[in-house]
Amino acid sequence: MAGRPFMDEGSGLVFRHEVAPGDVEAVRSMTESTGFFSAEEVFIAEGLVRERLEKGPGSGYHFIFAQEYPGAGQDGSRHAGDTVGYTCYGPIPGTQSSFDLYWIVVGQDRRGRGIGRALLAQTEEAVASSGGIRLFAETSSRELYDPTRRFYRSSGFRQEAFLEDFYSPGDGKIIFVKKIT
Repeated sequence: MAGRPFMDEGSGLVFRHEVAPGDVEAVRSMTESTGFFSAEEVFIAEGLVRERLEKGPGSGYHFIFAQEYPGAGQDGSRHAGDTVGYTCYGPIPGTQSSFDLYWIVVGQDRRGRGIGRALLAQTEEAVASSGGIRLFAETSSRELYDPTRRFYRSSGFRQEAFLEDFYSPGDGKIIFVKKIT
């Protein structure tokens, strides 16, 4: 999956698996724009990009970036535009075929266009090609995250567990799982 970006003509997106230094700022900006994440969580998201840049695949963090495909350049070349979303995923240490979906983020100004679904499909394909058969995702139980939970359920995930007061009093962790076929 690594290497050349994959262009999906139907979605108008280019998917890139390689991490570049500019992705630290792109991840920060997109993650902040959603209004879902605290400053600490944004810092964590940036840190995962930095760790991947420093350690490469050995970090255990893998990324897929969605970039808008604005069309062909004047010279006829095809090039990607702005980064509009990303996923961060990786194998769960100590398991044989389970992966975590650590982050799936689409910039606030691009939400509702199917970018999250396209990123999830790309991530599921990458997980399957790495021998993964289960993909886990977790989210907050707060009302703010109702759209996130609907997204997971409508994407074939099922709720596996609820950990009461995990993040803070009144804010539990909901763990979802999807079998990858």
